[in-house]
Amino acid sequence: MDFDQLTTFLEVAKLGNFSRAGEKVFRSQSAVSAKIRQLERDYGAKLLDRSGKKVRLTPAGEVLFEYAARLLALRDESMRAVVDQEATPRGVLAVGANETTCLYVLPDIFAEYRRLYSQVQISVYRNFSRKILEKIHDGTIDVGVVTMPVKSPRLVVKRIFRDRLMIMTSPSNPLARLSAAPVSAVAEQLLILPKAGFTRQIMDRLFRPYQSRLRIAMELPSLAMIKTFVAAGMGVSLISESLAREECRSGQLSLIPFEDVDLWRELGMVYDQDRTLPRAATAFMELVRLGIARNGPAAVREAASASPLALPQPHPAFS
Repeated sequence: MDFDQLTTFLEVAKLGNFSRAGEKVFRSQSAVSAKIRQLERDYGAKLLDRSGKKVRLTPAGEVLFEYAARLLALRDESMRAVVDQEATPRGVLAVGANETTCLYVLPDIFAEYRRLYSQVQISVYRNFSRKILEKIHDGTIDVGVVTMPVKSPRLVVKRIFRDRLMIMTSPSNPLARLSAAPVSAVAEQLLILPKAGFTRQIMDRLFRPYQSRLRIAMELPSLAMIKTFVAAGMGVSLISESLAREECRSGQLSLIPFEDVDLWRELGMVYDQDRTLPRAATAFMELVRLGIARNGPAAVREAASASPLALPQPHPAFS
C-alpha cells in the first residue's frame, strides 16, 4: 500500500467511476483498476462494488475511505512541517472562507501576503462555515475565517471583524427616508432573501413573528445578485454595513439601522489547537490580526518592511 494507491482509491470513491478518476490522477483506466486491485490484495477485502453503473464503496471500503483521507492529510501536514524549517514561509497556505468573506474581506490581505511571501501558494477552500470547520478538524485546511459563534473545544477562535447588520433598500424606497426602521415596517416590504448562510438564518428568526404575511420576492445565491436587485427596487434585504459602503457612496443603495434590534455579524479566525501550524499559516494569521482590512495595505507594508515575521502587535479591534 502506498499513497498513490490511496489517492486513486479516494478519487474512484468520490467520482464513482474508474475512467473519470483516471483523468483526475492522470492515469489510464487500466492503471487505475490495477491500483485498486493491488490495494484490495493488500487489505484482503473487496473495497469497491463494481456491479452497477456507478462504482460504490463496500462496508470495508467505507472504513478505509476515512483512514485514507486522514493518512493523506497527515502526509501533507508532514511535508509542510519539513518545508516549514526554512526561515521564510514556503509551501502551501490552505485557507477556508465563505464567498462573501473571500470577495469583501480577504482580497487586500491575500494581495499583501502574496507580496511578502511570494514562494507560498495560496489555496482557498470556499464554503459555508460549518463545512470549513469540518475541513479544519480533518486537517485539510490550516486556518479558517468563519462566522461566529464557533462551538468546538478543539478549535482556537480569534475574533477579527465585527460589522452591524443593516436594512438595505433602493434610495427610492420609503424606508430610505427614515433614520431608523422597526422590524415590523421591514416585514411589510417585499423581501429578497439569501438562499443560505448567516444572514438568511438571522432573517428567518427576525421575521418569524410576521411569517403569515411575509412577501418573498426572490431567493438569491450570491450577495452581488442581492445588491443588484435591491438597487433595482425589487425588494429589501439585510446586509453587513461594510459590504455596501461603496454602493451607498455612489447612491445605488441606502442603509438604514433597525429601530428596535441591534444585530451584528462577527468573523473569527479559527485553527486546530492540536496541530502544529506551518509557518505559512502563522504568517497569514499575523497579517490578519494586524487589521489590514481596517488599516489598509500601506500600514501593513510599512510595518512588515523590516522583518515580515516580526509583525507589530495587532490592532485592538482584532485582539
